[in-house]
Amino acid sequence: MGSEMRPKPSIIPPWADVLWGAALTALWMVGALKLYAASWPMIIFATLLYSFICAAILTRWPRDKDFGWANRATLFRSSLIIALVAAAPFLPATPSSDHTLWIYAIGALTALILDGVDGKLARVTHSASAFGARFDMEMDALLILGLCIAVVMSGKAGTWVLALGLMRYLFVAAASVLNWLNRPLPQSFRRKTICVWQIVTLMVAILPPVPPMFASLTLATALLLLAWSFLTDMYWLYERRFHHETV
Repeated sequence: MGSEMRPKPSIIPPWADVLWGAALTALWMVGALKLYAASWPMIIFATLLYSFICAAILTRWPRDKDFGWANRATLFRSSLIIALVAAAPFLPATPSSDHTLWIYAIGALTALILDGVDGKLARVTHSASAFGARFDMEMDALLILGLCIAVVMSGKAGTWVLALGLMRYLFVAAASVLNWLNRPLPQSFRRKTICVWQIVTLMVAILPPVPPMFASLTLATALLLLAWSFLTDMYWLYERRFHHETV
């Protein structure tokens, strides 16, 4: 009887979270548009990126299940990341634009700091999920790609830096062809450390006082570490490919 009288917890439908996420993304974009002179391309780019997130949430998250505060924290961070990525191709590289580079780096640092919030909320609220883990990982990958574009546009390094941001997507493309690459990987401190190192080196490279030679050296180190990490994971998956196919 007592369990029947107990009120059910309120559930916020996913579409409501999608709406406030869209409003927050629009606010970030207003700030970006005040700094960079490329209004329509930036708006279109940001709209496309957020549309992908909306599609993922509305199609993969159960409608009768609350989205959870951990996923909301990731959605909050994704709105900032979208603005950073949308602005990256239009980042100027002239000395008079130093303040815009500083603001961009501060925005990226904020996104990096917020990266730990969703995981902590998931543990505190006992709401960890495969969707949330993937959502967080994809936002990390998107932030890295945006920072790579920003570094190239700022003139601190050549287009080879884009390999840092594209490697994750190349792995996903390969996994669509080679089924054994889809096997879940174990938790790895090495993988997390290299991810943070990528983001930090990219943010440092954007800063105006950092010379291109130093930026290129640290980014080349990050690229080598990332390539080693991916090869290590792929070798681990390759060794277990037959077990994966027979399960």
